[in-house]
Amino acid sequence: MNDNATTPAATPVPADAVPAPSLAGIAPDVDLSGTVALVAGATRGAGRGIATRLGEAGATVYVTGRSTAGRRSEVDRPETIEETAALVTAAGGRGVAVVADHLVPADVAALAARIDADHGRLDVLVNNIWGSEHLYDSSAKVWEHDLDKGLHLLRLAVDTHLITSHHLLPLVIRRPGGLVVEVTDGTAEYNGDRYRMSVYYDLAKASVLRLAYAQAQELAPFGGTAVALTPGWLRSEAMLDGFGVTEDTWRDAVAVQPHFVISESPAYVGRAVAALAGDPDRARHNGASLSSGGLARDYGFTDLDGSRPDAWRYLVEVLEQGKPDDTTGYR
Repeated sequence: MNDNATTPAATPVPADAVPAPSLAGIAPDVDLSGTVALVAGATRGAGRGIATRLGEAGATVYVTGRSTAGRRSEVDRPETIEETAALVTAAGGRGVAVVADHLVPADVAALAARIDADHGRLDVLVNNIWGSEHLYDSSAKVWEHDLDKGLHLLRLAVDTHLITSHHLLPLVIRRPGGLVVEVTDGTAEYNGDRYRMSVYYDLAKASVLRLAYAQAQELAPFGGTAVALTPGWLRSEAMLDGFGVTEDTWRDAVAVQPHFVISESPAYVGRAVAALAGDPDRARHNGASLSSGGLARDYGFTDLDGSRPDAWRYLVEVLEQGKPDDTTGYR
């Protein structure tokens, strides 16, 4: 369907003019039928979890990534973007796979043109692009770190987000109520006085936090909302492989790393995004740094096992204090 012809040009609107979407209820029973979403960087991990949960709520979800059948990205993992789209559709939404490199402006411009032609707007933009785990060395000081890898990490983690916003935000502001979610690692409070593994990693994650805040200022006059969102200790495919477990057997990894008890599935941060997208009062979060655990308390959703892990509070109050792996009061 192409409803571009009936979509008005973007003009600033008062914040109180944002219309409430039709809802069956706040998470986990959010109804996002008719919502058009893009999850950039959805091949695996948090991106796949977010896309699937948006699909579960009934949204049409465009999912992008570089890994496709027969061709892997430099991350060299087996997951493909087509698989993610299939999961979205199986969950109850409509998944649309688009192979795109968000470091290539022409790829992103073509993606924006396609969404514009199909729908004339974009209601939810989730920027989850990362793909840099293989590039940083947490044992190397900035003068020791491979410079090319460090700079490439920053391009993947920051430039991609800017390129995506440049081309997609004009669709987000077509109608009041648009939501932008910048996915990062760590809240502004947590990262503010802690060094995160390497200069390059630290800078990348801090940059995304600030980008969300800056975009919030520019979107507010158009009735839009931008937030930064972090999962906790995420049981991504790579994390599970690293511990030699699966999502069904993840508790076996606790014998190796006791504090893995606070970990969470990718579905948890997915439900956080669905809850935000389904909240008619989401503008109250504009510019905020949020976590999956914090939003679970706010909206009442749970992880797949019915618990509500709050990893960032646990890290500060339990792990950093040298306390034993007791999640009482934290999940």
